[in-house]
Amino acid sequence: MEEKKYLKWYNKVGYGSGDIAGNVVYAFLTSFVMVYLTDTIGLASGMVGTLIAVSKLFDGFTDIFFGSMIDKTHSKMGKARPWMLYGYIGCAVTLVCCFAVPVSLGKTAQYAWFFIAYTLLNGVFYTANNIAYSALTSLVTKNSKERVQMGSYRFIFAFSTSLLIQTITVGFVDACGGDAAAWRLVAIIYAAAGLAVNTLSALSVKELPEEELNGSAEGKDGNGSKAADAEGNYGLAQAFRLLVKNKFYLMICGAYILQQLYSAMIGAGIYYMTWVLKNKNLFGQFAWAVNIPLIIALVFTPTLVGKWKGMYKLNLRGYIIAVIGRALVVVAGYMGSIPLMMAFTALAALGQGPWQGDMNAVIASCSEYTYLTQGKRVDGTMYSCTSLGVKIGGGIGTAVVGWLLEFSGYVGTNATQPQSALTMMQFMYLWLPLIFDVLIMLVLSRLNVEGANEKIKREHGLHP
Repeated sequence: MEEKKYLKWYNKVGYGSGDIAGNVVYAFLTSFVMVYLTDTIGLASGMVGTLIAVSKLFDGFTDIFFGSMIDKTHSKMGKARPWMLYGYIGCAVTLVCCFAVPVSLGKTAQYAWFFIAYTLLNGVFYTANNIAYSALTSLVTKNSKERVQMGSYRFIFAFSTSLLIQTITVGFVDACGGDAAAWRLVAIIYAAAGLAVNTLSALSVKELPEEELNGSAEGKDGNGSKAADAEGNYGLAQAFRLLVKNKFYLMICGAYILQQLYSAMIGAGIYYMTWVLKNKNLFGQFAWAVNIPLIIALVFTPTLVGKWKGMYKLNLRGYIIAVIGRALVVVAGYMGSIPLMMAFTALAALGQGPWQGDMNAVIASCSEYTYLTQGKRVDGTMYSCTSLGVKIGGGIGTAVVGWLLEFSGYVGTNATQPQSALTMMQFMYLWLPLIFDVLIMLVLSRLNVEGANEKIKREHGLHP
C-alpha cells in the first residue's frame, strides 16, 4: 500500500533551502576561521585549536538539552520551528563576532573574544537551530520517501552553498581590502543572507499535530497503549539513557563525527593549496570537484533508495567508492598531478553523496527504533546527533588542524614555511580524509536500522 503524502514540492524545496542558512555558518566557519585568525589577526594556531577543543566540552552537554527541550515544546508553530526560527538570530550575531576580533585588543583579550563568540555560536544558537531544523524531517511527514526527498533537497542546497562560499570567499575578502575589516564585512553579508533564508525556510512547512504523529505508531505491546506517554514525559537523564540504549544512534553519531572531521581536513586544504601547490585559488576549484558530484548524487538518491529497496546497501556501496576515490587522490597527490587529484576527488564525492542525502531519513528510522523498543518518541533528542556531529567533528577537526600546524612549525604571518609544515599539510589533506572515509565505511557496514525495524514489526505482528 502506498504511503500517504504530506508535502507539496514547494514544501520540500522550502525546507531544503534552510541549509543555505546552516552552511553560511558551517562552511564559512570551518573553512576560513582558522586562516583568518592565524594569517590576519596573527593568533597562534595551536592556541586557537586548544580554545576550540575546550569549547567542545561545553557543546557536548547542550545537544541533548536542546533536543529534549524541543520534544517538550508545545506551541502554535509546533515543537521545532520556534527553535529553528529564533535560534538563528543568535547564529547571525555570533558568526559576525567570530570574524570581528578587534585588532586593537591585546592577544589575551583577542583569544577571549573569539572563545566566547565561538562557544555561544556552536554551543547555544547553532545547536538550537540545527537540531530543530533536522528534527522537522520527522515532524512534518511520516512518509519515508518524502523524508529521503527532504534530505536530498536539503543537502543539494547545503553543498551548493558550501561550493559558493568556498569558491568566492577568498576573492571576496581580497576585493573588500583583504584585512580584518574585510573579513568582518563579508561575515555581516553572509549572516544577513542566512537570517533571511532561515526565516523563509521555517515558514515554508507546517508540523503535523502530535496526535497524528503518534496515531499509527505502536509501542512494544502492539496496541498503541503507550501513545499518551510517548512524548515529553521524560527528563534529561532519561533522554540520555534512551539515546545510549540505541546502538544505531551511537553509530550515526560516530559516522557524523568522522564525516565532519573529514570535512575539516578538506577545509584545511586552503593551507595545502597556498603553500604546497603555490596557488590559493585552487581551493575554490577543488570545491567544485567536491560539491558538484555530491549534488549530482543527491539528485539521484531518492530513486536509488527505491530501486535498492532501502538506504543500507546504497550508503555502504557509495562509501566503498568514496574510499577508492580518496586512495587514488593520495596517489595523484604524490604524482603531482592536479587534474588527476580533482578527478579522483570528484569520484570520492560521488560515493559520499547518498549517505548525505538520506541521512535524515536514517535518523528518523533510528528514532522509530527507539519508539518500537522503548515506547518513547524522542524525535528532537534523536536529532541531537546532527548538531553533535557537526560541532564535535567540525570543532575538533578544526582544533586538530591548529595543533598539527603548530606542531609542524607553521607561522601564518611568515613569508615561507619549513619543510616540516609542508609535509604536515600533505598528511592532513591527502591521508587523513582517506583514513576517515575507511572508518565511516566500516560504521555504515553495520548501520542497517531499517532491517532492525522490519524485524521488530514482524516479531510483534505490527503493520509496516
